[in-house]
Amino acid sequence: MGLLDGREVTVLGAGVAGLTLARALALRGAEVTVLEQAEAIREVGAGLQITPNGAVVLEALGLGAALRAAALPAQAAELRDGIDGGLVLRMDLARRKSAGWHLLHRADLIELLAEGARAAGAKIRLLQRIEAADLSGAVPHLVTAQGTELSPALLIGADGLHSHLRAALNGKAAPFFTGQVAWRAVIPAEPGAASVAEVHMGPGRHLVSYPLRRASLRNIVAVESRSGWVEEGWNLRDDPIAVRLAFEGFGPRVRGWLDQVEEIWLWGLFRHPVATAWGRVLPRGFVAILGDAAHPTLPFLAQGANMALEDAWVLADTLDRLGPGAAALAAYQAARVARCMRIVAAADGNARAYHLGGPLREIAHLGLRIGGRLAPGLALSRYGWLHDHDVTA
Repeated sequence: MGLLDGREVTVLGAGVAGLTLARALALRGAEVTVLEQAEAIREVGAGLQITPNGAVVLEALGLGAALRAAALPAQAAELRDGIDGGLVLRMDLARRKSAGWHLLHRADLIELLAEGARAAGAKIRLLQRIEAADLSGAVPHLVTAQGTELSPALLIGADGLHSHLRAALNGKAAPFFTGQVAWRAVIPAEPGAASVAEVHMGPGRHLVSYPLRRASLRNIVAVESRSGWVEEGWNLRDDPIAVRLAFEGFGPRVRGWLDQVEEIWLWGLFRHPVATAWGRVLPRGFVAILGDAAHPTLPFLAQGANMALEDAWVLADTLDRLGPGAAALAAYQAARVARCMRIVAAADGNARAYHLGGPLREIAHLGLRIGGRLAPGLALSRYGWLHDHDVTA
């Protein structure tokens, strides 16, 4: 019997982090309630990639079959010159001896996680918007938008970028604009679309695309460097003409995709610091955060969802072994902080590399082409520290 058996746990947020944690805790005997502010469990956005380090968590939680049913196995990742469409580097993903690389719709991942959480016994309560979180007393204190006051002894914040618990633990931090904006859209996939994640790189901009849902849809994320921006959020609609104009200098493959876009969303990319404090032990309570609440990352390494999956496993396992106290909090943070900071920094580096222009761009592309011919597996092996990591081992 673990230290979580029969213990009540409240989780804020029914996203990837919160739902994964809910299943992981419930499987260990906890009585889990997830509070979600929305009226239904849904996920904004479109496609995402579950890399081997995230897939091992879903396998360990008994959701491997559901993942494989919902996802498309990725065969390769390709870096391409955005202007002429020429191949710069191809990384073979299918030959990797790992839990696999999966392309799937965010909504499908959220659905399988919600079903998994409920099947394990977790309860999900909708329309539970938290307006305030106070950690100054003996137990955590929450106030909902309806005025309901809650005092859960064991409280976990998986409430995303604008987490109330993160702010209560660390104070309010001002994110800064990265100088980049991103569009996201989904279009019908062309017949016979290969399960390849493509990155088309050009001066000051790049576009990522891959198929979804048995290759019936194509996911598009297009990023442009620009000087100013105001709003941070996922749900600002834009005119498809804007993204077509931004990428009018790209090759016919990319322009053909963008010509099909009928609906598109735009958001500014902001950099947030990794949280200093990931939790707090109170006289009669315990608080922790995970996922975007702890370490928001830019979307240039396909690791947002995977980091959340890793966090959820480590936090549930640590609480089950050590109980909700100072030892568990120290072990959880020690296991996650350095790795998450390295991932965040690597994503930042990719953002710069994708947007090179002038002579630097030519030199970088030539180096990648030569390296890909001489040592085909080298580029992917550079990220072995990331993709081969198994938090469940």
